Amino acid sequence: MKESHYLAGKILLREEINIHNDQFHHLIELGYLQSIPAITRKFHQYKCNRCHTTTLHHFGKIPCSRCQTTHVYCRNCIQTGRVLFCEELFLWTGPDIVWPQQKNPCYWDGTLTKHQQLAANAILHATSKPKQELLIWAVCGAGKTEMLYPAITEAIRHNKRICLATPRADVVQELYPRLKEVFPNTEMEALYGGTGVRTGVGQLIIATTHQLIRYQNAFDLLIIDELDAFPFHHDPLLHQFAVRSAKKYATKIYLTATPRPKQKRLIESNKLKAIFVPIRFHGYPLPVPRLRLELGLKRKISQNKMLHSLEAFLDSHDPKRQWLLFVPTIQLLTPFAKLLEEKGLDLATVHADDPKRKEKITAYREGKINVLITTTILERGVTFPSIDVVMIDAGHDVFDEAAIVQIAGRAGRSPKDPTGDVLLIHQGKTEAMIQAVKQIKRMNQKGKAL
Repeated sequence: MKESHYLAGKILLREEINIHNDQFHHLIELGYLQSIPAITRKFHQYKCNRCHTTTLHHFGKIPCSRCQTTHVYCRNCIQTGRVLFCEELFLWTGPDIVWPQQKNPCYWDGTLTKHQQLAANAILHATSKPKQELLIWAVCGAGKTEMLYPAITEAIRHNKRICLATPRADVVQELYPRLKEVFPNTEMEALYGGTGVRTGVGQLIIATTHQLIRYQNAFDLLIIDELDAFPFHHDPLLHQFAVRSAKKYATKIYLTATPRPKQKRLIESNKLKAIFVPIRFHGYPLPVPRLRLELGLKRKISQNKMLHSLEAFLDSHDPKRQWLLFVPTIQLLTPFAKLLEEKGLDLATVHADDPKRKEKITAYREGKINVLITTTILERGVTFPSIDVVMIDAGHDVFDEAAIVQIAGRAGRSPKDPTGDVLLIHQGKTEAMIQAVKQIKRMNQKGKAL
């Protein structure tokens, strides 16, 4: 494999460049690798040139065994490898990548719906021109991934490099096998914290937005999925990583079912072009959440007591049917697991820092677990074909309007089971609940009018 395939478009520490020293120095002599300081200082202000932070408390000091002195290091990006003041970052300045030529890279034999095709055409048109930005506002279950296939196909045909970035590792894990099946002959890599194997080579990269910290001027087509999701929505540095990872004339495609007010204002002021897809791929409406008031909800939760609304749901629910139970905090996972285990339910709990998170989600997807109790990590981006959804303490701050819409969107995703149940158990209606229900009904009305 040529060095360009491995190094081009990346900004790496020496320890992250997995080549022999002789080869490394030869590339520097040829002028194919350029170095810049990992951390710079101007007066009393430091800047990390990998994550761009200049915030004072992001920098600390640590003994350096190599220099036998104490050095500043960056705390902000330490999860992706420690960066010291004495180190350098390396960028590829050699020949451009030439990927294997493919006339027909796409092996998908499905058919897009009329509304998916309109969105796909708009994406394809945007990728044919430089510096284009396009937002696809598509309801949960509209089939956003399939809408991308024509544009990705054309990009591969024209020797372009593509990145599909998303804030959630679970989404990367779900998308990678799907895209690998559709584009089997394309060099592809899935990047997230805890990735098992990193080949370092990919014409099509599926990654969490955090992983873009290692890319600079890399992608001709950058797709940001779940644009509004945490942590991407809340972290300006992740936006900087995304901007830096794209080439100057790259096309940027944004996907979301629940755009934030900022994106809505840009759309309304014609500063961001948008395509709206208000109907699911199977043509059925989104499930409208049922709101159930539970008197004394907080007290019952604190006393680990079964909720009347949850008991009623269990009494009427098909015991063979899978469902997700969303709780607002990690601390509530175990108490609700114990309550449901007493009912004889086969279940598991999962949260962001669960070391067996991937295995549990896979087991649930394969039908080996009937109930998965989860935090908001599964609120979006994952597809289970035939499930119902229950949300505990739906009035909690963590369940904002976007989260409720996304969680409701987990149900009814299969054409064989398009009417999944969504239950919101609360102690009092919140504005988020009210607006989420209104938004879902509004989408359904628009879809019905088409």
